[in-house]
Amino acid sequence: MLLVGSGAREHALAWRIAQSPTLTELHAAPGNPGIAALGHCHPVRADDGDGLLGLAVTLAADLVVIGPEAPLVAGVADELRHAGIAVFGPGAEAARIEGSKSFAKEVMHAAGVATAATLPVARPPCVVKADGLAAGKGVFVCRTSEELDDGLRQAAALGGTLVIEELLVGSEVSLFALCDGTRAVPLGAAQDFKRIGDGDTGPNTGGMGAYSPPPWPDDASALVAQIHQPVVAELARRGAPFVGCLFAGLMLTAHGPRVLEFNARFGDPETQVLMPRLEGDLLAALAAAGRGGAAEPLREGADAAVTVVLAGPDYPARSDYAGAPITGIAEAEAAGAIVFHGGTAVRDGTLLTNGGRILSVTGTGPTVAEARRVAYEGVERVSFEGMRFRTDIAAAAANG
Repeated sequence: MLLVGSGAREHALAWRIAQSPTLTELHAAPGNPGIAALGHCHPVRADDGDGLLGLAVTLAADLVVIGPEAPLVAGVADELRHAGIAVFGPGAEAARIEGSKSFAKEVMHAAGVATAATLPVARPPCVVKADGLAAGKGVFVCRTSEELDDGLRQAAALGGTLVIEELLVGSEVSLFALCDGTRAVPLGAAQDFKRIGDGDTGPNTGGMGAYSPPPWPDDASALVAQIHQPVVAELARRGAPFVGCLFAGLMLTAHGPRVLEFNARFGDPETQVLMPRLEGDLLAALAAAGRGGAAEPLREGADAAVTVVLAGPDYPARSDYAGAPITGIAEAEAAGAIVFHGGTAVRDGTLLTNGGRILSVTGTGPTVAEARRVAYEGVERVSFEGMRFRTDIAAAAANG
């Protein structure tokens, strides 16, 4: 099989897929040094549809799994499917559920799925969103006039139209479903930490950590039936069947769950806590959905997982921190952590930083507290110049 992408999400997927008894060969494009330890990496960009098609044909890949959102929204899955290659990942029309906030709103309204109300005027408190893709950095929570002015300015700088929504209050959870075009089955839930600083301070990022399972009373199967399934059915009705991982960002309010946004792929860093918890053959489940068969649910194990993201010194303002040597990964893994590569590269045999979010350090254990302890013990062993991370990932859950 061929895995498309180069981040910690893709490394976590590769790590889990490599454990499948049905795997023959694992290839990735472009991959990263962590994935290279599990399979073969090829220098083809994730957004190079022609290059990926040529590579998949050369490898005689029986399945392509696309990790990042940009190639999905750009239609790379369509190019591969038109050539008769099985793909786990939605086509461009279905991926608009992530690529356009206004399209997602339209689909949710048609499907009868509860979401935040769209506001005609930007007035605090509210939420300002860039309509298109923004790498997790296009949402601005505005409680004051000053925050609103700043949010509108930053959102406008991203280009495209803006969406103004009511500010919902509650606990935020990421809920994932495996979809085969007509059916959605639960794939797990997690809670992530979007802001750069402890105590949820500073600007939004692509995610600074996560834990699973989140402390919620709701039944995941019931929520997937209530939220994901109607959207999958509506997309199918429109002739845009969703095959892939449908990721709902939910706010659990006093009036019930409300959808904040949909994403058309696995989450990052949520995948880094979901993969160690899943039981069963992930590759077989992805292949069945990608080939048009029925999506099969995978059980979540009893253990908890916590991930702490190690970022470069100027992240999220810059995501190009390159050239700093990284040490301590082997020591972190010897202490029980799993280290997923995000922005790394190897030059002359030395592992170096090469991005914004450099590594994801994951711990597992019978409780969130134990998983958190293992993760942070791993973090203590890893080092690179300028390394920054949050010290409060899953702290409230561990103490609760």
